[in-house]
Amino acid sequence: MRIDLHTHSSVSDGTERPADVVRRAHEAGLDVVALTDHDTFDGWPEALAAGRQYGVDVVPGVEISTQLGGRGAHVLAYHVDTAHRPLARELARVREDRRERLQRIAVRLTKAGIAVDLAEILHAANGASSVGRPHVADVMVAKGYVKTRDEAFASWLSVGGVGFVEKYAPGIVDAIGLVHAAGGVAVLAHPWGRGSRHVFSAEAIGALADAGLDGIEADHQDHDDAARAELRAVAAAHGLAVTGSSDYHGTGKVGHELGVNTTAEAEWERLLARVGRRPSQTGHEG
Repeated sequence: MRIDLHTHSSVSDGTERPADVVRRAHEAGLDVVALTDHDTFDGWPEALAAGRQYGVDVVPGVEISTQLGGRGAHVLAYHVDTAHRPLARELARVREDRRERLQRIAVRLTKAGIAVDLAEILHAANGASSVGRPHVADVMVAKGYVKTRDEAFASWLSVGGVGFVEKYAPGIVDAIGLVHAAGGVAVLAHPWGRGSRHVFSAEAIGALADAGLDGIEADHQDHDDAARAELRAVAAAHGLAVTGSSDYHGTGKVGHELGVNTTAEAEWERLLARVGRRPSQTGHEG
């Protein structure tokens, strides 16, 4: 069984509709694919319908923007209840701040000679429920300032760049609690990618495991072989499941083809065994 637990559609910063992501998953020989758009569930109905059409088991998921020690951190959540109001409210707050952040980014870039405005960014987002820096990058590409999204991030939009602006995100421990309260499981996405290894040390991951983290995304394109082996050892030490995935964004991210990394069936079954088996009281309102 081939399982890919991290993909994005045009509902957030991918370039293909949810149904097309599922169709491509089928063409890539995947049996299970999770749609994990940033901070939104809006792609689920279309993806689930496509899964029935193509015979692919579609996992409803979401990649939640969180923070640890002031650094951004992403949590992949699977099988959460969309009717769980505290989680839904928190994701709505994150999405609202994402949109407001775009205006601040546009002002900073324009002052630096990269003329973009909010209307152009929202047009590039093409109705996405969750908007963000990749849509700014798309405008920069369209206007000839850069050649690719990667160049936009490397030169302008990443931490330290002129166009970087902080955004609201809940603490990662609070986010894990919300995921569990909503009946789901929480996996730490690409923990050692993008210079985050010092944030997610073995000790920090252990503390997150104590706080309820269910798994680590070890097999990811941002991790080399040595990092993957070390992360597997950390996971084993703390009883965490190990996942692998593509982090597919269509043409929005190069080198992340569907199925380039996969999750072992036994590891996915470990996570599924935890779904919905949380105490009803987790410190958050129901």
